[in-house]
Amino acid sequence: MHHSLWKTMWKEIRHDWIAVAGLIVFVLIIAATYIGSLFIDEVAMTMMSDDLATFRFHPPIWGSPFAPMGFDSMGRNVFHYFIIGSRTSFNIAFMVTGLSVSFGMLVGLVAGYFGGLVDWVVMRVLDFFSMVPTIMIFVVIVIAMQPGPVGFSIMLAAFQWVGTARLIRAMTLRQGVMEYVHASKTLGSPNFIIIFREVMPNLVSIITANLTLALANNVGIETGLTMLGIGLPHGYPSLGFLINFGTFPYNMLNRLWLWLPAAIMVIIMMLCINFVGQALNRAADAKKRRV
Repeated sequence: MHHSLWKTMWKEIRHDWIAVAGLIVFVLIIAATYIGSLFIDEVAMTMMSDDLATFRFHPPIWGSPFAPMGFDSMGRNVFHYFIIGSRTSFNIAFMVTGLSVSFGMLVGLVAGYFGGLVDWVVMRVLDFFSMVPTIMIFVVIVIAMQPGPVGFSIMLAAFQWVGTARLIRAMTLRQGVMEYVHASKTLGSPNFIIIFREVMPNLVSIITANLTLALANNVGIETGLTMLGIGLPHGYPSLGFLINFGTFPYNMLNRLWLWLPAAIMVIIMMLCINFVGQALNRAADAKKRRV
């Protein structure tokens, strides 16, 4: 990416105080989550014993570093589950976003650059994915296979790349008629070099904006599916697992410590990423830039 493009994106973020605040909060949450998880014994956290039964549904012990968020239905420390669950949800969101955006970008670049029969075949595939009930298929596969975080991320990414592919294809078609592309072809540069060294750098701002917005969306998707019982296996630490406690009326009204912090975390993360993504989206369009 050109240095000037990085500078433009940073300038757009810097002149939007909401985006700056969102970026700072996002970094602090990520750092606290991943550093905090290093001090938690995951094996001991999920082990069951008769001693833990005495803490069943015990409310938060305010001011206590041991249990500031109380205990769940099995007597497990909710704070530990919150930290490890946040890390799991963030890992899945990052993995799904990376896989889906990378694959969608590759497909879009190839279709837009070569055009013709290649573009026709790719578009028919995209149309197929757009028509089939992907959510229903995804739910059936998840229920049948009960995948862990990695398998869940791969399966979710397999249904998330279509929008990126369409966007990048459209932008690549515009770049394909530019003089620099024709000049490179005339000089005999390999297609691979033209696509990834010349065309793609001109789309980085679009790709970056799309990536951040996709990340916010994927944070919500994982937690939503797990909350409904069609995501990660039951009991696996994640924000969705904690929010699931709120689906029970008594817990929703009387045991807020079980689900409310996780719900607030998801909302804050989605807002922070969206604020940054909107600034990057403006940076990608010269007509919308504030500076």
